Amino acid sequence: MIGSIAALLILQLIGTLVVRLTGIPLPGPVVGMLLLFVYLLWRGTAPASFERTAQGLLQNLALLFVPAGVGIIAHLHAVADQWVALSVTIVASAAITLVVTAATLHWLLKWRRRRNEER
Repeated sequence: MIGSIAALLILQLIGTLVVRLTGIPLPGPVVGMLLLFVYLLWRGTAPASFERTAQGLLQNLALLFVPAGVGIIAHLHAVADQWVALSVTIVASAAITLVVTAATLHWLLKWRRRRNEER
């Protein structure tokens, strides 16, 4: 598990370095995640250690929301001043996420069906 977490952090570091060197307008961790995605596509499957690490992270995902909740409570006056903009942003981002997720699932199901037909 430690090795997998180290690999994820190294990919994040590489992504950050790529962003700093090239000026790509993306966060470094996102570029690192894209590199991980490309690696997993190339490999064809996730290593067992990555799967165990991912399961551990997913089981404790709720803990990652604690800092955001604390930040909202600490800056409640700013949230109260901007509640309309925040509400619109939250609804719009949820709708966009839903549409993108549905389109991705649709594409993946078609890709999987074509792949199974080729076999």
